[in-house]
Amino acid sequence: MPYEPPTHSVERSLRATTGAKVVAGVDEVGRGAWAGPVTVCAAITGLRRPPEGLTDSKLLTPKRRTELAGVLEGWVTSYALGHASPQEIDRMGMTAALRLAALRALEVLPLRPDAVILDGKHNYLGAPWMVRTVIKGDQSCVAVAAASVIAKVRRDAMMAELGAGCPDFEFVDNAGYPSPVHRAALEELGPTEHHRMSWAYLDALPRWQHLKRERIVTETVSLESGGQLGFDF
Repeated sequence: MPYEPPTHSVERSLRATTGAKVVAGVDEVGRGAWAGPVTVCAAITGLRRPPEGLTDSKLLTPKRRTELAGVLEGWVTSYALGHASPQEIDRMGMTAALRLAALRALEVLPLRPDAVILDGKHNYLGAPWMVRTVIKGDQSCVAVAAASVIAKVRRDAMMAELGAGCPDFEFVDNAGYPSPVHRAALEELGPTEHHRMSWAYLDALPRWQHLKRERIVTETVSLESGGQLGFDF
């Protein structure tokens, strides 16, 4: 199905209306998974013409997505990844975990962005960051689309590595998301250390339901872990 390529229109608008000189696109992956971290990528692209075929990672085949991520990691001005672990998700809830992962990514960029374009309609980042939310920003904004592709490919690779220790769950194929094989392995073997233990999928697993944790937010988690940096000036 034909699609309109992403543009720099939102970034240009932010520069014109706010004076922002450095604008980062931010997108996440892993929100709906049963296992693994939630991963956020922050990417700074400037106003250069993007690589051919750039769009939301979900619209790309796995092969094309991987190829494009390799190009993007050398094309962007800079990018960084932040992660929030399953244990942090269980303690904090998804909204707070998303913010934690995003902050971890933003804090290790070599240039601090003056403004952030955030995919979706909900600003989970908040003050003191200047944020512009854009619904389907991963399709319409160059920096967000780049972040989308890099985040997806890097998290998929991480889940494949984690899956080597528990092959019955086939994380290499499902990346921790719901699937028939994943559900069957949960029913037979129970959750692993990589699973989110406060999530509702455990309600459908009577044998393991006693392991479910109630979420009680009682602490602030440090930014000191979970950030990875990549850049090419």
